[in-house]
Amino acid sequence: MLCYIGGSESEGHFSLINEACSMFAHTNPLHLDVFQSVARFEAEVVTMTASLFGSKEKTSGGQICGNMSSGGTESILLAVKSSRDYMKAKKGITRPEMIIPESAHSAYDKAAQYFNIKLWRVPVNKEFQADAKAIRQHISRNTVLIVGSAPGFPHGIIDPIEELGELAFRYGICFHVDLCLGGFVLPFARKLGYPIPPFDFSVKGVTSMSVDVHKYGLAPKGTSVVLYRNHDIRKHQFVAVTEWSGGLYVSPTIAGSRPGGLIAGAWAAMMSLGLEGYLENTKAIMEVSKKIQKGIEEMPELFVIGKPDMTVIAFGSNVVDIFEVNDILTSKGWHLNALQRPNSLHICVTLQHVPAFGDFLQDLRESVKTVKENPGPIKGGLAPIYGAAGRIPDRSMVQELLVNYMDSTC
Repeated sequence: MLCYIGGSESEGHFSLINEACSMFAHTNPLHLDVFQSVARFEAEVVTMTASLFGSKEKTSGGQICGNMSSGGTESILLAVKSSRDYMKAKKGITRPEMIIPESAHSAYDKAAQYFNIKLWRVPVNKEFQADAKAIRQHISRNTVLIVGSAPGFPHGIIDPIEELGELAFRYGICFHVDLCLGGFVLPFARKLGYPIPPFDFSVKGVTSMSVDVHKYGLAPKGTSVVLYRNHDIRKHQFVAVTEWSGGLYVSPTIAGSRPGGLIAGAWAAMMSLGLEGYLENTKAIMEVSKKIQKGIEEMPELFVIGKPDMTVIAFGSNVVDIFEVNDILTSKGWHLNALQRPNSLHICVTLQHVPAFGDFLQDLRESVKTVKENPGPIKGGLAPIYGAAGRIPDRSMVQELLVNYMDSTC
């Protein structure tokens, strides 16, 4: 669970977006003629977001467009569906395949299942980045899409977007850049002078992007943007029905009815913060991220995975069971993501961590010491489950366990 907004719910930004959501809670952008203001809010959120990713640069082509969605997963689903159908129209591909690095978000697995696309998940390189050479080896006449992340969710590392873009352009296929996590950090980090490699539509070959406004954009949960290089690609996202007895129907996203209040909340968040607000927030979280990374690197029992580009730091250990460390941290009130291949944890630094990063490092040191002196799982901890799941060679069994767990909780 992540809360990207600092402060309490009764003050500042929290109350602003709550009020905006409440004012438009009754609206539904499916009915554009009735709720014209919400349609305008959506268009302006998309335009403001696109301006961060090269829409004003000549190399981007001047046609960047998009829509809002319910989150990063839906934005990715929409981009995959649009790419599949665009490539069918352009090249006649009827047995589509897409190629992703193993660090890419699991939403691509969902998209492959939903849209009947063969998925190739390719190992990353030694720097935990997408391996362009390995991806190239999987490209065939049926390839519709390749994928890169800026950064990847597990380790906070940016894939070689320029190299992947050149590959996509050379083979005439689509290339999606996942900026769900980094979209409202990287453009501002670059302005602040951090060494951020190219990642947006100014890179030749990039055809679509997903950008979550509800993460570092500090908008209400349930708001993301999917962007396309041009209208020819985006048109394949829409569903238009002409022969229904209920009348003519057209919808841009997977959902039909959508909560207009969330769109209004996202617009209010972006208008309130503005460029200066996002720069200020980015400066704070980037500085704290570097301090946390340095603090972890100074602990001899731990190692940082790769070279994090942003505000996600993943770390593991060759000395202690990192999942047992996580259980101790959880008992102290910290909730970190448990990763695999390699077994590790990551912290996604937000405004909430800015005043508390020293406490986190102290608790992490104590947790490592506790596990080192008293190895073995604590009662009620998840370390045995994570450890066992990683050791089971039959991954279909792990998949069945996950499905049964979900089935029992809802």
